[in-house]
Amino acid sequence: MSNKKYAIGIDFGTESGRAALVDISNGQEVTTAVYAYSNGVIDEKLPGTNIKLEPDWALQDPNDYIEVFKTTVPAVLKESGVDPADVVGLGIDFTACTMLPTKADGTPLCFLPEWRNNPHAWVKLWKHHAAQPEANRLNEIAGESIFSELLDKYGRKISSEWFVPKAWQILNEAPEVYDAAEKLIEAADWVVWQLTGEEKRNSCTAGYKAMWSKKDGFPPSEFFRLLDPRLENIVDEKMSRDIYPLGAKAGGLTAQAADWTGLLPGTAVAVANVDAHVAVPVGTVTTPGRMVIIMGTSNCHMVLGDEEHLVPGICGYVEDGIVPNLIGYEAGQSCVGDHFAWFVENCVPTAYQQEADSRGLDIHELLAEKAAQLKPGESGLLALDWWNGNRSVLVDVDLTGMLLGATLATKPEEIYRALIEATAYGTRMIVETFEEYGVPVEEIVTTGGLPNKNPLLMQIYADVTGRPLYIASNVQGGAVGSAMHGAVAAGKAAGGFDSIVEASQKMASLRAEHYTPQPAAKAVYDQLYAEYVTLHDYFGRGGNNVMKRLKAMKAEIRAS
Repeated sequence: MSNKKYAIGIDFGTESGRAALVDISNGQEVTTAVYAYSNGVIDEKLPGTNIKLEPDWALQDPNDYIEVFKTTVPAVLKESGVDPADVVGLGIDFTACTMLPTKADGTPLCFLPEWRNNPHAWVKLWKHHAAQPEANRLNEIAGESIFSELLDKYGRKISSEWFVPKAWQILNEAPEVYDAAEKLIEAADWVVWQLTGEEKRNSCTAGYKAMWSKKDGFPPSEFFRLLDPRLENIVDEKMSRDIYPLGAKAGGLTAQAADWTGLLPGTAVAVANVDAHVAVPVGTVTTPGRMVIIMGTSNCHMVLGDEEHLVPGICGYVEDGIVPNLIGYEAGQSCVGDHFAWFVENCVPTAYQQEADSRGLDIHELLAEKAAQLKPGESGLLALDWWNGNRSVLVDVDLTGMLLGATLATKPEEIYRALIEATAYGTRMIVETFEEYGVPVEEIVTTGGLPNKNPLLMQIYADVTGRPLYIASNVQGGAVGSAMHGAVAAGKAAGGFDSIVEASQKMASLRAEHYTPQPAAKAVYDQLYAEYVTLHDYFGRGGNNVMKRLKAMKAEIRAS
């Protein structure tokens, strides 16, 4: 043992899981390791079968999550040479809502031969959107009932990505799976269960994704009965009313989990958290007025407030949902990094890839370099950032992308820049909605993969939003935030901390470089944003539902 103490954070993402070994004294990432899920995102057919999935499905294999523990934690211990006795705590964060059906002992139904070929027995990933009919029905029924106010804190719309619509889809389409499931549980809580042997459900996913509140608990059984009589007792039969606060200790590592990881049995494990929410204190944000954007395949926008405000179209707000004693507000965009990846994978000419290869550049670096030579507005292009639907503020997965202004002279870098600008406009829409309804956003702190890769994107966001953008020092916001919560679960007596605010003060910092709005660019973007708002409202608020008609036509023809 040494005087130095460490914590490990594990960030379960969409394609992989990443562990970071973090020095508790300063938040330094000593070393990291990544495990790419062997089955990745399951969206075409079930592994090892010819069973095809319908559109908008996105599943995962829970065995991949166990492999993350078995692979990444031993790797960071080995590379660092840190004594496991000096690791005081471990925390995890997860995409959400990512949920699965299990037996009473936590065995996933998809591990059992009799259920393995049923898609509903697998993990439903956050971006599984096939429960949209259930979400639509929930919003319709709740909105016209005595329970209408339940929707207020979620922007008046429950998303198809969330827990109840996904559970209801299982019940509607595979009632035999629903009946066999003795537990329906967030994957975040399931992995903590595997580490500790304790089923401890966290307040973050419960609050933001399953309609739970610290004051009132879950909606009453009468609400679920109104949705569907078969759902009346879902909380007591399939879930749990015991909800635990962020930073609490879920338990200690079991002997089996210690064997998987190489850590000592009994090592403190924190109650689970959500990937976006856990990153907020990593950005030094523990007070109101500063937005944290976790920028990656999607964007999550997190803001703290002193009081409750009903903000339409946000993902929700939860008391103590991010840090204690404050209201945590969440909004988001479903398609950001995925937006750029789609373009690169499907629309970039061979000549561009050859140029990138010859210069030793990533194709995104080449496109960003060429796009940076363009002036705002020079391309004549404007895009809507809905390639994966709209999360905030329209909350509609049936909306689709659009590019306007293309000609025979349009170049790839112009489209690439227009897609970046579109995501920045989407963020500005979210920021302005927050402010209109009483939640101030004075500056923006960013974390995640994109801020460290794409200076052009960062400058565009500053110019479009008219706010300075800062970058968290830690590249792995999720993993480091999880490590912070692991240190809090351990407590000061064990070498950790007694609160996440204290952990943030010691372990979080911002980089010196930052981005400020350029007045000339902002003036152009103000004009372009006004055009974006016109298109946003016309296609997104019922002026013309052509996107939905086309999507429905596509589904009908493909099914025929």
